[in-house]
Amino acid sequence: MLNTIHIETFFIEIGELTYFSRRFFKELLRKPFEFNEFLKQCFYIGNRSLLLVGVTAFIIGLVITLQTRPTLEEFGAESWMPSMVSISIIREIGPVIIALTFAGRIASGIGAELGSMRVTEQIDAMEVSGTNPFKFLVVTRVLATTLMLPLLVILGDAIALYGSFIIEHLKGDVSFQLYFNKVFNALEFGDIIPATIKTFFFGFAIGLVGTFKGYYCSKGTVGVGSAANSAVVFSSMLLFIIDFIAVFVTDIFFEI
Repeated sequence: MLNTIHIETFFIEIGELTYFSRRFFKELLRKPFEFNEFLKQCFYIGNRSLLLVGVTAFIIGLVITLQTRPTLEEFGAESWMPSMVSISIIREIGPVIIALTFAGRIASGIGAELGSMRVTEQIDAMEVSGTNPFKFLVVTRVLATTLMLPLLVILGDAIALYGSFIIEHLKGDVSFQLYFNKVFNALEFGDIIPATIKTFFFGFAIGLVGTFKGYYCSKGTVGVGSAANSAVVFSSMLLFIIDFIAVFVTDIFFEI
């Protein structure tokens, strides 16, 4: 009985999120566009995530290289390290790990921010005053996350590769030019383009879920905490689903 209730609640929430996303695209095409608020959110979201993404990406590069290098040394294949690390980071590890970090930082923040505005009736006051709170609060934040996450992933991938280079330089005395020549020789457009495109969908999902949870937050401080927590959980789950679909579609496309 309890499982049935949970499944029913899940599908109801999926339906509400679908309606919410349809309303987003509808409001997106209406004038006026809150350009100043959009720029403010881009700076705010990007600035809040920059240090966390940079540190996370740097550690990813260090750990992957430290964990993989001993195995390659057993087969005398250390020269493959730059190629292997670059492909794994660019294709999958970089976008997914950075997106999960971004979701933990931004989705929870947006959910808590809009949730507190809903609880303190600030959103209701905006509606009464004639302002469109959905366009001002939701559209700008979703667009900002959609734009900023791909930029953060590109930066994070570069930092992760640099972290990998440091280990290779210390362990194998590999020069900067040699390392990155091997990196760029290994990469193709089929590695970079699909990985970049899916980060836009990651950013959109994170922004949409964060604003959805906060905008329809239940009353009370407990509701704000629940909105922030469920925004992270739900957006993280969506990231894995989107990533699976992206990998599946990419494999079919490049097989054809």
